[in-house]
Amino acid sequence: MLTIAIIEDNPALCEALTDVLAAEGHDVEGFNSAEAFWARGDASPYDVLVLDLNLPGEDGISFARRVRAINPDVGIVMLTARGEPNERRIGYENGADIYLTKPSSAPELTASVSALARRLRRNRREEPALVLDGAAMTLSGGAEPVALSAAEVDLLTAFLDAPNHRVSISRIAALMGGEVGISKAAIEVRIVRLRKKMMMAGASGQPIKVIRNYGYQLSNQKIAKVTSSPSRGRMPG
Repeated sequence: MLTIAIIEDNPALCEALTDVLAAEGHDVEGFNSAEAFWARGDASPYDVLVLDLNLPGEDGISFARRVRAINPDVGIVMLTARGEPNERRIGYENGADIYLTKPSSAPELTASVSALARRLRRNRREEPALVLDGAAMTLSGGAEPVALSAAEVDLLTAFLDAPNHRVSISRIAALMGGEVGISKAAIEVRIVRLRKKMMMAGASGQPIKVIRNYGYQLSNQKIAKVTSSPSRGRMPG
């Protein structure tokens, strides 16, 4: 499964592209402009971007350059009506891995994404996995082991055990003891702390991303559990 963002200002086309790629088993989000994408976060959580060039506001070429600066390994499929040879050249020079002209068929798009997926898998095999030791309460990777609190072990274990590594706000609140009136800000503090420790241990990019109106998701981090953490029932301060 890949995490894919579609940046396309035509609502019907954006929905159709989302459906096509989601049917292939990918986690897909759609945005109607570059500005909507940046308001959501940054490029780090995404494996592949499917990008129109004729966007309102910031155009696709400028957007692709910014994305490459943040996440050099992201796959970029430019899907656009600009089909002249010089326009293709500009696209490839500014970050495109694959340049498709509209109208493009669903099989052509899915084949393009599959080709990028093979490249991404090859790259990831070279990256060390993180190892969560629940008993020792450490997270280790390419660097020295990073100490975790009991709360952080429980939270990271919840991500690893959840379908698609997604955990809802309500589930996180329950792990924190189900305190009445617990705020989203308090939950975000816990997530920020865990992100920082994951990056200290060797995680790449943005290891935990926000899922709008739901909660949070691990962003394609390879994490192995070597010892199951004992159940503690709540997440102490």
